Amino acid sequence: MTEPLSRPVTHCQICGGERLRSILFLAYVAPVNTMAKVGTRAVEQPTFPLEWLRCEDCSLVQIGTEVRPDVLFPPTYPYRSGTTRILRENFADLCGEATPIVGLGADDLVVDIGSNDGTLLSNFHQAGNKVLGIEPSGAGDVANAKGIRTWIGFFGKATATRARAEVGTAKLITAANVFAHIGDVHGVVDGILELLGPKGVFISENHYLGDLIRTLQYDTIYHEHLRYYSVGSLNELFGRHGMEVFHVRRVPTHGGSIRVYSARKGERGIEASVAAFLEEERQQGLGDGSAFADFRRRVRQSKLDLHTLIAPIKRAGGRIYGIGAPSRASTLINYVGLDDGLLDCVVEVPGSDKLNKYIPSTRVPVLEEAKLFADQPEYALFLSWHIGEELAPKLREKGFKGRFIVPLPVPRVLEV
Repeated sequence: MTEPLSRPVTHCQICGGERLRSILFLAYVAPVNTMAKVGTRAVEQPTFPLEWLRCEDCSLVQIGTEVRPDVLFPPTYPYRSGTTRILRENFADLCGEATPIVGLGADDLVVDIGSNDGTLLSNFHQAGNKVLGIEPSGAGDVANAKGIRTWIGFFGKATATRARAEVGTAKLITAANVFAHIGDVHGVVDGILELLGPKGVFISENHYLGDLIRTLQYDTIYHEHLRYYSVGSLNELFGRHGMEVFHVRRVPTHGGSIRVYSARKGERGIEASVAAFLEEERQQGLGDGSAFADFRRRVRQSKLDLHTLIAPIKRAGGRIYGIGAPSRASTLINYVGLDDGLLDCVVEVPGSDKLNKYIPSTRVPVLEEAKLFADQPEYALFLSWHIGEELAPKLREKGFKGRFIVPLPVPRVLEV
């Protein structure tokens, strides 16, 4: 019997509880990297419900449908971490920060889960550490070609056992923007413990639930992201495996992320940053769930406000081009209903794997950035809106004469 493409999440992914309360339902959409080529006929395409749930027992916020990993991360998966400057800089910072905290020596092994094209590990490789990447998509071939040893496959207990036998235990294991993507999170933590040596450290970087709520980043809700972590929910998860969080730091990636250091209980001293984050989460209402009713109201209002802003532009015959095609653009476009009658196209930088394809579940084409400067539409809508103020002056310098729209957290015209 063929395995179904998806399954509903009926039990909490951390504590197994059944008290899952719906916070927000956004749409039925295709996976964010299901992008048909421009010019092809529209055909039947699987779409999956995009709903946010909160566990009333342990407070984990999670998605309501788990889509099969091979559907979400096929060999043709187009994302490459090395193409994004802020990620390159962040990964270099991670290496520089973690090396003294972990106590990495030249002979120590660093393993990266979901290592993509090897950008993170390249920093440790250049520093003289032994490295191993584990990556399910074709990006791993790019890493191997650069000399970053990478196994092609998904991480789990079996992979960890094999790695331990072949290359030894790891002093540091990292998972940057993938620790929320893997379905069997307990199996992943078991694998981490299997591979982690004495006083070894696991560093995860995840989009931070607190910042997501505060700045209304509902567009980061999509099927690849199964869980939306707070420090409290991570402590709950690790505590079930004899681990604990000992240090947390905010990092700027993806509009607000946290870098979380964890280890076996008692192996590392717990720093003040952990208590500070937990108190901040208590005050924000993440632990008791009081933050979410207002979040839902603000999401719905932002949709109405964006339509109110663009309606007179389109009535007057104005053109609106989207800027950038990050994964989060699919959620925003589909939830707000920005079809090709409202959004004329989306432009991307040369070399992007998303060029000449349609935004998932739409017929909005992704075209090369040069079109923005040649056509000079009246408005440009930032889809990577969290870095809109950084991008606007650069696009102005390149020659764009129109006006900029920032869709979130409150839709507005950005004056530059």
